[in-house]
Amino acid sequence: MSQLFSIFGDPVSHSRSPLMHNSVFKSCNYDACYTRTHLLDATKLKEQFFALQLSGANVTVPHKEAAFDACDEVRGFAKKVGVVNTLINENGKLIGYNTDADGFMYAISEFNTIKKILVIGAGGTAKALVSRFIEDDIEVSVLNRSASRLEYFKELGCDAFTWESFECAKYDLVVNTTSAGLKDANYPCPKEMLISILDATHYAADAIYGRLTPFLQLAKEKGITYKDGADMLLGQGVLANELFVNYTLKKEDIKVAMQKSFLL
Repeated sequence: MSQLFSIFGDPVSHSRSPLMHNSVFKSCNYDACYTRTHLLDATKLKEQFFALQLSGANVTVPHKEAAFDACDEVRGFAKKVGVVNTLINENGKLIGYNTDADGFMYAISEFNTIKKILVIGAGGTAKALVSRFIEDDIEVSVLNRSASRLEYFKELGCDAFTWESFECAKYDLVVNTTSAGLKDANYPCPKEMLISILDATHYAADAIYGRLTPFLQLAKEKGITYKDGADMLLGQGVLANELFVNYTLKKEDIKVAMQKSFLL
């Protein structure tokens, strides 16, 4: 019986996930289809998941923390950070995982020694990445517009700043985890502040993919080596697909098929 998968988000029309996963299913002769679900109300996630009779799903902004709450059981790294981006229907139970963090580590693996990172934003993606960086003994600072979400990061031992309290230092990598630049021309923090940050870093990375955001445009103008979120998307996608097919396909085959989808 054919399986159905989807991605939940708001917005979701820009998502490359259907292309990526369908490319794997087609290439590997796996009987499944992957679609998009525009979800406005995060509290309806579980209800919608089972109403669509899904075998699994991905979750993108802004629903990753709500996805954690919707699960019957959360496993692995997702349990540690309270953030879920991959859902599996296991005998009628909703099981949650997080593949974002390891996907991002895959993406930045070609950057030289990363010992100090500044993360801009304090949402679900930031939580996952910061927790993962700390596991690798990387020193992390977090910058967010408001103070309300910074407590989580302070408890992890990070320096946490609002725009008003920010003190710039030297960084190996600056990461934008906000949605600034996804559908607009906004910067993730005030432009003058961003200029001083980029002047103090070796590398820049954006979780947003498929377009040169104003943040990355600025990095490019300064001659900084940068990456958009495409490699992170690929990395987390391969790990999610392994869960979708319950490890019945080889990781290398998934990766090759998924990489091809980025050329479409």
